[in-house]
Amino acid sequence: MRLKNKRAIITAAASGMGLAGARLFAREGAALALVDVNQAALDAAVAELRDAGATAHGILADLTKTQEVERMVADGAAALGGLDILWNHAGIAAPVEIEDIDYATYERSNAINITAPLIAGGRAAKYMREAGGGAIVFTASTSGLVGSNYSPIYSAQKFAVIGLAMSMAQRFAPDRIRVNALCPGPTNTPMLPTFFVKPGEVLSQTELDTRVRTGVAGAVPLGRPGEAEEMAHAALWLASDDASFVTGIALPVDGGLTCR
Repeated sequence: MRLKNKRAIITAAASGMGLAGARLFAREGAALALVDVNQAALDAAVAELRDAGATAHGILADLTKTQEVERMVADGAAALGGLDILWNHAGIAAPVEIEDIDYATYERSNAINITAPLIAGGRAAKYMREAGGGAIVFTASTSGLVGSNYSPIYSAQKFAVIGLAMSMAQRFAPDRIRVNALCPGPTNTPMLPTFFVKPGEVLSQTELDTRVRTGVAGAVPLGRPGEAEEMAHAALWLASDDASFVTGIALPVDGGLTCR
């Protein structure tokens, strides 16, 4: 098992890629602290993992609030008896408008997409130093590798996450803490359709599904979106000792989207 005796915090762990990662990390031997803002979904995820024989703790936290980010790292480390891995996966869509920005939505997306990983990574590093090293994985996006017409603010935020990972990788290397960014391409999650709708546009579900399917097929050489489990496997590799000499990278898992 690649994560035997490892203690890991995963944010946004009650659904989608985060839940897929929690299941995979548990199968690979990790003890887990799952963080989410949805109490019911979090309870269900923790119960599922415990029923499968895993060590799992649930932490309810609103990562738009800096104090909550600090608390969730402290609570996770306390529940696990230390910390070896942080997968800061939580992220939300940003406003698509540039000419008339919704500032409240902008600030909220900044809080989750930039401020939360900054604080969580810094706090986690303190515990990892005590453990003699560790691994931090930030979920960025292929939108952090290339500009985005539909979501320029989200793209800018994910560029920032990649820069944060590369900078933290250098800062924490003497402590044997590796820091990397995972960059999913189009992935089958509820967020995917938001990247295919223009501001003010109203589409039927059939029209939206067609646009997403056509857009993904045209952009991704492999011709399909990724699955949550595929992103989880990439996060597992970055978090495990299989990637022991890998730090400061932005890993695209995108079906070839960024190789064009």
